[in-house]
Amino acid sequence: MTTTTTRPVLSKDRGTDNRPGPLLGVVLAAQFMALLDVFIVNVAAPAIRTELGATGAGIQLVVAGYTIAYAVLLITGARLGDLLGHRRVYLGGLALFTAASLACGLAAGTGQLIAFRIAQGAGSALMIPQVLSLIQRNFAGEARVRALSAYSAVLATGAAAGQVLGGVLVSADLFGTGWRPVFLVNVPIGVALLALGARLLPRDDRTDAGRARPLDLPGLLLLGASVSLLTVPLVLGQEEGWPPWTWLSLAGSLLLFAGFGAHQTRLARRGGAPLVAPGVLRVPGFGRAVFRIAAVMAVNAGFLFTLTLHFQGALGHSALRAGLSFAPTAAVFGLVGLTWRRWPARWQRSLVPGGFLLSAAALLGAGAALRDGDTGGWVLHPLLSALGAGLALAFSPALTGALATVRPEYAADASGLLATVTQLGQLAGVAAFGTLFLGGIAGPGPQASAEALWTCVIVLAATAVTGASTSLVRRRR
Repeated sequence: MTTTTTRPVLSKDRGTDNRPGPLLGVVLAAQFMALLDVFIVNVAAPAIRTELGATGAGIQLVVAGYTIAYAVLLITGARLGDLLGHRRVYLGGLALFTAASLACGLAAGTGQLIAFRIAQGAGSALMIPQVLSLIQRNFAGEARVRALSAYSAVLATGAAAGQVLGGVLVSADLFGTGWRPVFLVNVPIGVALLALGARLLPRDDRTDAGRARPLDLPGLLLLGASVSLLTVPLVLGQEEGWPPWTWLSLAGSLLLFAGFGAHQTRLARRGGAPLVAPGVLRVPGFGRAVFRIAAVMAVNAGFLFTLTLHFQGALGHSALRAGLSFAPTAAVFGLVGLTWRRWPARWQRSLVPGGFLLSAAALLGAGAALRDGDTGGWVLHPLLSALGAGLALAFSPALTGALATVRPEYAADASGLLATVTQLGQLAGVAAFGTLFLGGIAGPGPQASAEALWTCVIVLAATAVTGASTSLVRRRR
């Protein structure tokens, strides 16, 4: 891929520090903090249940409330940024997230913790879509490619980092506070980022053409309901044993998604302002990139979830040891995500399919190393490193390519859509592969778990190969 060096296009407001490096650092630090909270609570859940006396359903909602609110409100957060200003909505979402984190850390009961977790998710949904929008609007050319590479690295390393940091904080039991530091750690970071963001983020342009688009309230209601009906069973279905209401909810979500699509089409034909601008969906290669991003996130989250269950449930690893097992994957993903653009131009077209195929091979290798019910030995570490490289090559160029030709006025639409697809891909991966793994365990002991993991790994590898096969589809000009 050939790029030209272009100076970042930044706000000309004299009251704002427009240095691109610090600006990118602020928005990506908040992105990383929000992603940590998707996974960090998994490690703390047993301690929370013991101290607060939470029921099984209660602890599920503590873990899942954040994810549900986050997924449901992402598109809404993107459109609010377009309407009210990305800087304003970003800072508002960060403030809500920080305040909710403090409230979570001080919660006296399960009900309070669930409510504050939902508020945390709402803050993330306001904040996260603005990250891509700010990158799209304030960086161009090579600067944008570098920024998107850093964004990709942060997005993928958040899951493993959440597992590791959660294990460290819970094990440390700082000042006898048990699980509470997993939430309280966000407070000083959030306050610092609010102060820096107020200084570094460019002022919102009041003449922005996108601000003239009215909010499509019927579209928001249809999309919110359809994502809710999809998300809730994906998050809670496995733990509940997939009762009939989960399947009815999934079927209802498909109907509402169809209704949402029909509404958007009719509104666009009448000259209205649909929630997702049709121009975004017409960007060449955007649909294929959306599928690839969803596939990468499903494989990444599905493997992380199932291997964590195998390590902790069958092999008896501590939460910290299980989390540290994924450090090679996260580290290599970040490294490759930051450097792939420097590789020879003749390689660029093959990076995404090659990344998917490398991921498939690494998955099969890791499954084979663990198939005897042992820890996998030293060979597991290079295999997990190769998996990180493959996932990075499949994800980072796909994301950069999807956004490379999106015009600035469509930045909010593209940001909200890609953030939602990323989150739903993770949820679908956890639900599908978690169900396959847990349902495939034929008996007690590491060997039975290892066989179930092997079956799951085969399907994960097949999903990765499907992602590679999208390169055979001719790109629309």
